[in-house]
Amino acid sequence: MLVEDNPGDVRLAQEAFSYPNSPIKLHVVCDGETAMAFLRKEGSHREAPRPHVILLDLDLPKMGGLEVLAQIKTDKLLKAIPTIVLSTSDVESDIRSAYENYANCYFTKPAEWDAFGTIVKHVNDVWLGIARLPVVQGAL
Repeated sequence: MLVEDNPGDVRLAQEAFSYPNSPIKLHVVCDGETAMAFLRKEGSHREAPRPHVILLDLDLPKMGGLEVLAQIKTDKLLKAIPTIVLSTSDVESDIRSAYENYANCYFTKPAEWDAFGTIVKHVNDVWLGIARLPVVQGAL
C-alpha cells in the first residue's frame, strides 16, 4: 500500500513496482484519512485487502503521516504491518519522530529515478522477499 499525495511520486512508485510477472498489487491512497479508512475497512473500503507493507509519506492532506503512523502502530489489528516512511524530509526531528512512532524504516525520497528504483528494489528484496511477515487472514 502506498500513501502518497504527489501524482509524480505515485507514478514513479507504480512504475518501479511493476515488472513482468510481478505478484505485487500496489494500492494507492492520497491522504491520511483515506489510508486509515482503507486499513480499517471502513465505508467504501470494506473489501480492501490487508497490505503486507505500507509505504507512507509524511506530508499528507487531511491527516499527516506521523499521525497515520501513530494510529497504525497503536492499533492492535494493524501494528504488525511493516510501515516504511518514504518522505522528502531529511530533517532529523522527522526521522526521530517516525522511529519514536515505531516506523520500521525511513527512506528519504531521492529526486532521481534510478535512486528511487533502488529504494523500491530494497523494499522488494527485504520486506517482500527476505523478511518473514506474520500470516494474517485476508492478507494479499
